[in-house]
Amino acid sequence: MNILALDLGTSSVRGLVLDADTQPLPGALARRKVDLAIGDDGTGTLSGPDYLASLVECLDELADSGHLHDVGLVAVSAQWHSVLPLDRGGAPMGPVVTWLDTRPAPVGRTAGPADPDGFHQRTGCWWHRSYWSMRLPWVREQSGTPIARFVGLPEYVLGELLDTAPMSISQASGTGLLDLRTLRWDEEALTLAEARPEELPPLGELDWHGRLRVDLARRWPQLAQARWTPPVGDGGASNVGSGCVDPSRAAVTVGTSAAVRLMQRIPAGEPMPRLPERLWRYRVDHDHVVTGAAYANGGNLFAWADRELRLPRGAELDAALALVPTGGGRPADPRFGGDRAPGLAPAGSGELRGLSFSTTSVDILAGLMQGLCELVAEDLGVLESTIDKPVGVVLGGGAVAASVWWRQAFATALAPRPVSHQRNPEIGATGAALVALGRFGDAIQLADIGRTDELVLPTTAGRSHPQYPS
Repeated sequence: MNILALDLGTSSVRGLVLDADTQPLPGALARRKVDLAIGDDGTGTLSGPDYLASLVECLDELADSGHLHDVGLVAVSAQWHSVLPLDRGGAPMGPVVTWLDTRPAPVGRTAGPADPDGFHQRTGCWWHRSYWSMRLPWVREQSGTPIARFVGLPEYVLGELLDTAPMSISQASGTGLLDLRTLRWDEEALTLAEARPEELPPLGELDWHGRLRVDLARRWPQLAQARWTPPVGDGGASNVGSGCVDPSRAAVTVGTSAAVRLMQRIPAGEPMPRLPERLWRYRVDHDHVVTGAAYANGGNLFAWADRELRLPRGAELDAALALVPTGGGRPADPRFGGDRAPGLAPAGSGELRGLSFSTTSVDILAGLMQGLCELVAEDLGVLESTIDKPVGVVLGGGAVAASVWWRQAFATALAPRPVSHQRNPEIGATGAALVALGRFGDAIQLADIGRTDELVLPTTAGRSHPQYPS
């Protein structure tokens, strides 16, 4: 049986086909870039219908290339925290508000939870612009038109493709409205969100599996009998894809954004370790949680520098970065996109310091990369305090896979911890497949872990092979 793994990301939507051991099949990768609307006011939105069309194009491409034969299972890794308002007919009433959007603010005289710490311990989240407890009233106010219900991007997309599309426990945990222990909507969170359960997606049962709608099964007959599994939040999927499935290793993932996370097995109903004030906690599935910190800046820092600073290209850039000492570059605050929870810095909080007439574009890029390393190092220390011991670190994601210098900068910033990196850039999709198969125990053995000084060359299958510097 082959597995179709979908990655519903922020900068792109991707589909790839894996074999039964979750290894990518040669050439079986389709990708479409996502057009984000980003503004200086903190806007970070995308079009739901356009996103759906991009996913359909990916499926068409894989089908036309003959890659969907023998697919028996569909696994999904999807971005957390998005909100899309719908009318009574299920049509979008505006854009998808993504995790990037920093505009949501308290509405009216709501003062937040009666016991903020208790709320944080139950939901793993804060009353914050990143979560539905603050986002839903803000979206209603912005709309000016009655909204029938709210969904996240995964529920909207899958709702257009499948016979049913409830909200997975993993995705629900990213709303900030879920009690992580009982796996029910938290009553106080619903009150803050000014929402009734019927205005939210139904929560998926433990044994839920979806099927393609009849009309779409005719379009993609190879998927007619395939089982679709509950979407996994991209952070949790990345941990599994990186082989970081127990408290001995933390995953540092740098894609469009960045995060540091530690995964633990804590089945529903069991008590959870106390959550430090500055960390969040979400569910990967009914049996596992992931705890950590996230940043609105990651690969998007490189994308900005590449667009605005006329960076050298390819090997020339690598050679120029190699001349910058690890830990070097100009001092920088990388929070161009503001803070993610629990921080409150708005978009546009980034800074560059120590500039002179000898400063180069590469110096600035290196400073931004180093700035993110320092943020991660600080939060990793807090994360380790939850288990009272140091951990190993696995770097993952397309941004660090593409940069030897960035991997080495992380290794220096996180020392003396052992730091390695996952060579497979498709860790989210691979991790979602492993979750769908229930193969958490195999994740470490299947992870393609390498040295931090390897040069990584992508292949057409989305896989990569290392080359060592001479």
